[in-house]
Amino acid sequence: MADQDLIDALRAADAVRFGEFELSHGGTSDYYVDKYLFETDPDCLRLIARAFADRLDDETLAGVALGAVPLVAVTSVETGLPYVIARKKAKEYGTANRIEGRLPEGEEVVVLEDIATTGTSAADAVEALRDAGAVVNRAIVVVDRQEGGAETLAEHDVELEALVTAEELLADRE
Repeated sequence: MADQDLIDALRAADAVRFGEFELSHGGTSDYYVDKYLFETDPDCLRLIARAFADRLDDETLAGVALGAVPLVAVTSVETGLPYVIARKKAKEYGTANRIEGRLPEGEEVVVLEDIATTGTSAADAVEALRDAGAVVNRAIVVVDRQEGGAETLAEHDVELEALVTAEELLADRE
């Protein structure tokens, strides 16, 4: 069951919008969860960090660039756990890393993500982390749109956990 305080905070931040929206994977939806509104709201960030912290053990955190970087940073501060940033592709300058930060070989890592729709971004991060020698068995998202993300990650032997599901977020909508 979702944390009602978090749902209320997401709604208060006006992060849930209704209308006709094109999603990053090319599909459309009659609602949109604006991650930038909840990721720039201190109350939402505090609640998200605490909710993530409640679900963590002694793992290294990984945030998917760019959207999950504020989430993983604030969760790292809340928990004292180290984190890395996983890029979709290696940057074309500097160190050309796909994983930013310190990641020892064999390190157990949990992926933190903002929103799961198809799960492709989180699955790409899992692949990059595993290529770098990490052990990844789960991902935790703020909102699971319940549109195949859990299934995509299951294909990569990763369990998806959600702080809030679309069903919970959209309940009692008038």
